[in-house]
Amino acid sequence: MIVARLSEYDRVVEVGIGRQSAVASGLADHGVDVVAVDVYDVPVPEGVVFVRDDVVARADVATRGDDASLGPYESVEAVYALNLPVELHRPTARVAHRAGADFLFTTLGYDEPSIPVRRESLAEDTLFVATDAPGSRRR
Repeated sequence: MIVARLSEYDRVVEVGIGRQSAVASGLADHGVDVVAVDVYDVPVPEGVVFVRDDVVARADVATRGDDASLGPYESVEAVYALNLPVELHRPTARVAHRAGADFLFTTLGYDEPSIPVRRESLAEDTLFVATDAPGSRRR
């Protein structure tokens, strides 16, 4: 299960939480500090912090090397996304890399990852782990 896999981390950011907050809620229930980001204001469960943020804009700033640009990604161990559209793979990976965090994600189901990944088979899905992220080989 994705919650069990991501529970290995102490602090995570979920990119594009939208209306599907079950994983963020499950992680918070397991004592993980969870920040959820989305381009729209969305309600999040108790124990989850919401920050309105655009990962594409954040990636553009992060690419320029501005450490102050990390915002909600500061000091996180992992950035994850569920059903992440292919056009967001690279920007999200750039932000995670700049933050020194692992990047783990699922796709919409029919998309192949647009970045180098290692695949992990979970009961309900395939989890992709960016292989060029800091620490990506440690788990």
